[in-house]
Order: sequence, then structure tokens, then C-alpha cells
Amino acid sequence: MRAILASVREEDPSYTDTDTGPFERVLLASEGRQIPEAAVARVLELARRSDASVYVLSIARVHGVAFGLPNPGLLPTKREWDEQRDMVRKIVKRLRRKGIEADGRVVGTRKATKSICDEAKISGCDAIVMAADPDRSRVAGDFMWSQEPQRVRRRAKIPVFLVIEEPGA
Repeated sequence: MRAILASVREEDPSYTDTDTGPFERVLLASEGRQIPEAAVARVLELARRSDASVYVLSIARVHGVAFGLPNPGLLPTKREWDEQRDMVRKIVKRLRRKGIEADGRVVGTRKATKSICDEAKISGCDAIVMAADPDRSRVAGDFMWSQEPQRVRRRAKIPVFLVIEEPGA
């Protein structure tokens, strides 16, 4: 797959080059999908440009509630937690080998968009990088977990860089 880089505010008339840096801290986030090589390369580029640190965040998806109450069957399994932790650990290790200050964590939530935006704010991040599928219509996209990066892009108050994987390319 070939990756395309898209920025949150490129289509916005108020977009300026200052939205591309310099950054002090960059959030590399995932709503649960594997973080592709292109997203890691993009965060490396942004971090090196301004000597920024990187915070890696992945979401372990909580699938909902049953009868309005939390249900253990809907929580992430041990295997899902381990997969997410392993992915974050490998990326943090790789970034550190490249000379980038990095740390990370995994969060379990039903509301990935809110959690990603909140983590960015709490950890002092100036930008967010996420892997994403191509945009869908907003109505259809609101029902798709794979459109979570687009919801982050709409909600975040900081620049969001989406690394869009083109299918079949």
C-alpha cells in the first residue's frame, strides 16, 4: 500500500505553514489498528524537524455496554491488551533507537476520539499523527470505527496529520 499524507487544516483557508511546526511533543495515536511504517516515518520527520519528543498512544477498544451497565464480555481481552502494549513498546523502542525521546501507553475506552484528544492535551502534545482509511461521507463515517481518525481531525484543537493508506496501491 502506498501512503498519502493529509493534514487537518490543508483544506481550511486559515491553514498556515506554522501548523507544520515546530512542535515540542507529537502524539502518534492509533484507535486500535496497527500503526503502519508510513505513520512512524511521518512522526519521525516531524520530531526531527524540531527536536520534539513523541508520545505513542493506542486504544484497546471497549465494545460497549449491556443493558446500560459495563459488561466484562465487552472489555478488551488479555490478548487484545497484549497486542496493543507490544505494538506501543516496539514503536517506542524503535523511536529511541533513532535518537527520539519517546514514551507511550495503551488506554481502554469506548470513546477513542475523546480519549485521544484528552491524552494529547494532558501530555502537552502540539500535533497528532494517525494512520487512517480514506475519508467516507460524514453520515456513513459516523457509524464506522475505521473513521475514528477523521473524527479526531474534526475535534482536535491542534494540527492532526493523517497518513492515509490507499487500498490496492
